[in-house]
Amino acid sequence: LQLVQNLMHGDDEKQGHRMQYVGEQGHMALLGHSLAAYISVLERERLRKLTTRILSDTTLWLCRLFRYENGSAYYHEDDREGLVKVCRLAINTHYEDYATEGFTLLSSKHPVIYQSAACRPGLGQHLCSQLGLPLSSLCIVPCNTMFGSLHRMDVALLDKLIRDDRESGKLPLLLIANAGTPGAGHTDKFSRLKELCVQYNMWLHVEGVNLATLVLGQVSSTVTAATKCDSMTLTPGPWLGLPAVPAVTLYRHEDPALSLAAGLTSSQPVEKLRALPLWLSLQYLGHDGILQRIKHASQLTPSPPSVTRKFPFLECRDHFLTNDGVDVVELEDEGTCVRFSPLMTAAALGTQENDVAALVEKLGEMIPVLSCTLRFRQDFKDEVLQQASLLYIEDQSWPGLGGVRYEARTTDLDEDKRHHSVEKINSDLLKKLMELDTDLYFSDGPEFCEEKNCIFIGMATEDLDVAELVETIVSIGRDIEESGKLFENMTEVVRRGIQEAEQQLQKANEEKLMEEGVLRQIPLVGSVLNWFSPLQASVKGKTFNLAEGCLDSTEPVYSIKAQMNKEASLDSPKSVTKRFPGQKLFRRQGAGSDSVSDTSSVSQLEESFRETAPVQASDAEEAEVPQEHHVHIVVETASSDQRVPEGQETESVDALR
Repeated sequence: LQLVQNLMHGDDEKQGHRMQYVGEQGHMALLGHSLAAYISVLERERLRKLTTRILSDTTLWLCRLFRYENGSAYYHEDDREGLVKVCRLAINTHYEDYATEGFTLLSSKHPVIYQSAACRPGLGQHLCSQLGLPLSSLCIVPCNTMFGSLHRMDVALLDKLIRDDRESGKLPLLLIANAGTPGAGHTDKFSRLKELCVQYNMWLHVEGVNLATLVLGQVSSTVTAATKCDSMTLTPGPWLGLPAVPAVTLYRHEDPALSLAAGLTSSQPVEKLRALPLWLSLQYLGHDGILQRIKHASQLTPSPPSVTRKFPFLECRDHFLTNDGVDVVELEDEGTCVRFSPLMTAAALGTQENDVAALVEKLGEMIPVLSCTLRFRQDFKDEVLQQASLLYIEDQSWPGLGGVRYEARTTDLDEDKRHHSVEKINSDLLKKLMELDTDLYFSDGPEFCEEKNCIFIGMATEDLDVAELVETIVSIGRDIEESGKLFENMTEVVRRGIQEAEQQLQKANEEKLMEEGVLRQIPLVGSVLNWFSPLQASVKGKTFNLAEGCLDSTEPVYSIKAQMNKEASLDSPKSVTKRFPGQKLFRRQGAGSDSVSDTSSVSQLEESFRETAPVQASDAEEAEVPQEHHVHIVVETASSDQRVPEGQETESVDALR
């Protein structure tokens, strides 16, 4: 058990993941798997009686719950497996010698399977793969384009496709319809589809989350019509919050031999034990418990039981949506949308009305910010493209204004040095932008962004000044680049300056020797001579300018400093953008008072966004960017009344080093 626990968790230290709540009914379902293993070792006759009772009871209860009269049941782990079996049953029904002749019969009359364009992706391809049929056997029926829902199958067009296939010698075999499309939760017109299937002798199969509402007392006539289909696939696990229970395909067929040939029934008692977890769970919940769970989930959202709302870009779901029952789907016409389907999640997650209210409130905060951000995206791109030093970065998964990269203007560097320079500049630029007094969020981008060394700007409010934002980025980037150039050139400048300083100091020592004479350099003699006849000479100081790499006299230093202090007191302050009290950077005054507030929705959203997209910075990058300045090192030459000991003439040079 300890080994299993280690394999499950490993080194994962992440906390806060919302797991499915496993209550007593969940433990009952899990217990069923253990009991099935124990029951399988019973002697054959007793095992046969027990499994027959379990299978017949479970099938009877499900048929009554979902209003499917005179039905049989097939229990399977993969929710697509039931469709594969009923399709094989339809093939055996239409091709009488299929059991002996096999696929050679299909060449004379090509079978065709029809499915809506709104079906879950990959379903038809999986079906053809499992049956050994070519993809040409799959016909995708478009949804309505002129009348009705855009997510329902176009019945008139389906009728035309079937007639065309029959005229070309093909055999219309099976139609897959939806009681709640995976994306938008819409239900096809089963009554009309059933008429077409009867007319052309086709099998009608239905699947979808809306089938769960068949257990309720009041059901829409559209969903009720699904009970007349030839087969339907149910997923009671997510509907009732039951872990590890099988999916169920209910079907009607009069020939048990063909059902056995299709794999819908089995003579093996162990196969029938698949129904045991569901058999235990249904008894534990009872009719009232099952009804209450479906009713509660249905009341959490208006009709249809799956609600989808369109947003311009929502790959940022993990940053903003706190309810695990919400996910993002891609719809052909609408694009990226947010979907809330409580029938599939509420029972497992324990979703309540206050959770839905919190979700609605969160969306109410998000929508204005997302709309403003989308509106300013193009303006931001246009402003960036006008700057020669900025490169615009396109990333649809980023929920903010977009990304930029500051490109170094130096072209005489090799590729490695240039790459390092760009990396350093953008890293320092990101730090500087994050220190600004603004509500905008700056980041190094999404976790799996292909572009590196970039700066991404978060969401915006309606009072954003895009031009000022871009100008600030360019200005700070230019200062960092110029400071970096000074830092790079300083090494060579200092080296040349030190060599020149050594030469000038050596020359000064020689001039001093000639001026004072040789006797003053001799110990004792020099001291006595200096006492009797002091040498009057002024101290000549030197300054070493790091920026220019040369020695200058110290005389102008103090006069220039005094003059600069005097001028500084007289200079007027530089002109800056006038800001009102409380107005932060990149904000246009009067564009919207609500968005200036520190407690606005964008501030709350950005706080949650910062938690999920931290900016990584190495310790080496913590240093401040060197600013351009002049450093003066004052070197005083020895006075005439001081003796320079032998061997220490270059002491000041060493100190300078």
